Amino acid sequence: MGRRIWALVVKEFLALLRDKASRVVLIGPPLIQLIVFGYAATFNIRHIPYAVYNQDQGDISRQLLARFQGSPFFRQVRVLQAEREIAPVIDNKNALLVIHIGRHFSQDLLEHLPTPVQIIIDGRNSNTASLALNDINSVVQSFDAGWAASHGWRAPPSHLVIRAWFNPDLLSRWFIVPGIVGVLTLLVAMLTTGLSIARERENGTFDQLLVTPMRPFEILLGKSIPGFIIGVLEATLIVVAAVFWFGVPFTGSLIALYLGIFVFLFSAIGIGLMISSFAVTQQQGTLGVFLFMVPAIILSGFTTPIANMPVAVQYLTYLNPMRYFLVILRGVFLEGDGVGILWSQYGPLVLIGFCSMAAASWLFRHRLA
Repeated sequence: MGRRIWALVVKEFLALLRDKASRVVLIGPPLIQLIVFGYAATFNIRHIPYAVYNQDQGDISRQLLARFQGSPFFRQVRVLQAEREIAPVIDNKNALLVIHIGRHFSQDLLEHLPTPVQIIIDGRNSNTASLALNDINSVVQSFDAGWAASHGWRAPPSHLVIRAWFNPDLLSRWFIVPGIVGVLTLLVAMLTTGLSIARERENGTFDQLLVTPMRPFEILLGKSIPGFIIGVLEATLIVVAAVFWFGVPFTGSLIALYLGIFVFLFSAIGIGLMISSFAVTQQQGTLGVFLFMVPAIILSGFTTPIANMPVAVQYLTYLNPMRYFLVILRGVFLEGDGVGILWSQYGPLVLIGFCSMAAASWLFRHRLA
């Protein structure tokens, strides 16, 4: 049995590597998506374009504005001379926000009177506006604290000391890039196995495969091993890029990571074989793969927390292998998790793998009948 399965594995590798389109699909898109997601998909914003309308012109207002000019999160693009210039700057998207300092700003502070600083911001993109306001608040609070300390103001009775665990600088890249490992591993594994049986039918070699002494279980096993090997290699490449190129810290256990990769690929390949057993052509197989992948990514917690989803949808996510794999990835990258902590994530992946493999075997025999 081992020799028969090995022969089919070699045949699958040759079919993948000889086909130029298959080679491009396995190598090109994952690398492109890794670069695009790693650099473009970020919740942090830098170099926020802003304009200044300063009616005070005193030294204190210039000290406040100097803090914005010295921050890497802001980029001054214009100095306004009149109030009527504010609306066109925002309307035409020349600046995301305008900092308006009133004419009595310095005088009020010298007299120990609180004075407002008006921020006029473009709210068309509410997420960007919220992030920008957080950065503005940090700059203004820093200025307030420094002014109070240097001019003998009574300190507030309490103050916030913020400490972010696992991601001290709150870099969204540290959150997104480990998730990309799961997304691209799922993509490669499902494309490799999701088209394998459909390719045999489309090329007219499926009947030849059936007359061999191989049983349906052996055929499915031979079809799944290449996808497993390619998936492990792709995952390893992306993990190395995440650590050494994108600078994401790896604080956990390699054993825990690769155990997670193995059981995740087991479940993903089972689903891919289900799709391939049901599809007649490679086009149908490709559509089936992407029909599964889009909801799988959305319902995995890759970008939006599962806790924020409707309760019915939260129950649906328990059928999604990506949900568990993302917990494993972010746990071993950022939280220092080991195998013992992640057992609750490995178990569901193994169960999904056995169920999907059983369903793929049943569909394969059913299509034969």
